Amino acid sequence: MNRFSFFALAALAAALPAGQAMAKPLRNGGKLLLTNGISSLEGAAGGGLTPWAVIAGNETDEGIGLSAHGTIVEVKDYDYQSAGVAIGIRDRLELSYTHQDFNTNEIGAALGLGKDYAFSQDIVGAKLRVAGDLVYDAVPAIAVGMQYKKNGQGDIVRAIGARHDEGVDYYATVSRLFLSRSILLSATARLTKANQMGLLGFGGDKNGDYGVEFEGSAAWQLSRGLAIGGEFRSKPNNLGIAREDDWFDAFAAVALNRNLTATVAYVDLGSIATVKGQRGVLFSLQAAF
Repeated sequence: MNRFSFFALAALAAALPAGQAMAKPLRNGGKLLLTNGISSLEGAAGGGLTPWAVIAGNETDEGIGLSAHGTIVEVKDYDYQSAGVAIGIRDRLELSYTHQDFNTNEIGAALGLGKDYAFSQDIVGAKLRVAGDLVYDAVPAIAVGMQYKKNGQGDIVRAIGARHDEGVDYYATVSRLFLSRSILLSATARLTKANQMGLLGFGGDKNGDYGVEFEGSAAWQLSRGLAIGGEFRSKPNNLGIAREDDWFDAFAAVALNRNLTATVAYVDLGSIATVKGQRGVLFSLQAAF
């Protein structure tokens, strides 16, 4: 599958039957607050660590939605920033782009890379909701997606044991908001070779094949504009030089208004690039229309 394979999802979406319109309660002509999720670290709409079976933007199946985000993660020894945009087409198809930067700070010097050495990555994603609905259907929302990732430091990631500086993740996700209880549950299976999302390349000396990883989210909507919850994301362990741990977070997302959502989370990312105990704070701001 080459780097442009995500366009296959667009072709699949065009081939789907239009389906019958469903009567839905609308607020200001769009989705219920917070039901479009936030932008994940890799740009797909959902939680901070994992995609959900929702489509970016505020529009329903009668329009086109847009979102843009900026995210900062500060852990014990590293800094991370990302920014990206996404378009949601008729609440069915999502296309996204995200740029990531991962600064090694003092650890870069200890690893021989130089102080403040930064890894970067570009991610182009596509997600298709193939069945169901987050709120209104008897079937939960089900989506499939892919993320093409291109690392900007190919020579370095290969030097530390990665086999490639680009790769594609594939995932399937199912999500449901139990509106009467204000509880959202989501589960994702991801097929990946990526080391630390791809920031340390793809595959390694321990393993070069695709593996299935599992991700999950649970959230409780305390009010129309406030939700709290937690997430889990299992990780591959391909590099002998740098063990990779599973990720966890606990978050609060606040809809400041219909178009602006702020998220803060405590994150535990375990061991990153040979350094254990990488815990800290995530902050994300998303504008959606």
